[in-house]
Amino acid sequence: MITDLQIDRWLREDVGHHDVTNQVPGETTGRLVAKESGVVAGLDAARAVFDYLDVDVCESTEDGTSIEAGDTLLRIEGPARDVLRGERVAVNLAGHASGIATRTDSVVERVRTESDDVRIAATRKTTPGLRGIEKRAVVAGGGDTHRLDLSHMVMVKDNHVNEMGLEGAIEHFQDRTSFATKIDVEVEVVDDAPRAAAAGADIVLLDNMTPAENRAAVDRLRAEGHDEVLVEASGGITIESVAEYAATGVDVISMGSLTHSAPSLDLSFRTGE
Repeated sequence: MITDLQIDRWLREDVGHHDVTNQVPGETTGRLVAKESGVVAGLDAARAVFDYLDVDVCESTEDGTSIEAGDTLLRIEGPARDVLRGERVAVNLAGHASGIATRTDSVVERVRTESDDVRIAATRKTTPGLRGIEKRAVVAGGGDTHRLDLSHMVMVKDNHVNEMGLEGAIEHFQDRTSFATKIDVEVEVVDDAPRAAAAGADIVLLDNMTPAENRAAVDRLRAEGHDEVLVEASGGITIESVAEYAATGVDVISMGSLTHSAPSLDLSFRTGE
């Protein structure tokens, strides 16, 4: 949920303490226009900015829509001062989110050449203060949010294992979490995948393994009867290699690059049109 406090901070950051460029009289109209093709996202945030400024949003494209260069994504009308005050914040938010949605869509499309079932998920590698917008952008591109914060799922990572051992770490968190909370256990070698499943992992995350190692781990898990355990691949997976990982039998591929490395989609805001 986007709050008025967030929007106020965004606007204050952009306007500063003595802006004169937005002191334009009269009423005007404006539209947000795509300068390149992609998948649109973040328009909820853009609309929220204009709503906060009492600028009327007359038309808006749905998040997740495929767009082409020249398409109008948003139309507004209101006082010129407020339109100009909000346009750069709105463009930045929508461009950033649309870049994430477009990147996610590209990854999903590549994965579908190998599997109709593998999910592409984001991670917690998000921009502080913008996680909600970025996670929704992943969904708009056809991806999965993964956990939204630390409380949504227990992830047993290498540091936990270093401190308590693999089985000890899993048992430690099983004793402290709700029955409704899944436990995702990160392993770095094939032999640890069935160990984690046997100890009670709901999800086994294959971290920084090669496609061949991923396939071997999946085969071991299935051969030892851990059919109910989800298998997640993560770490070092790129757009170029993601299809190869999707062919290894994993259920989920999580990629931090969906959010931390997606370039913004090029958008423009035009007034008086």
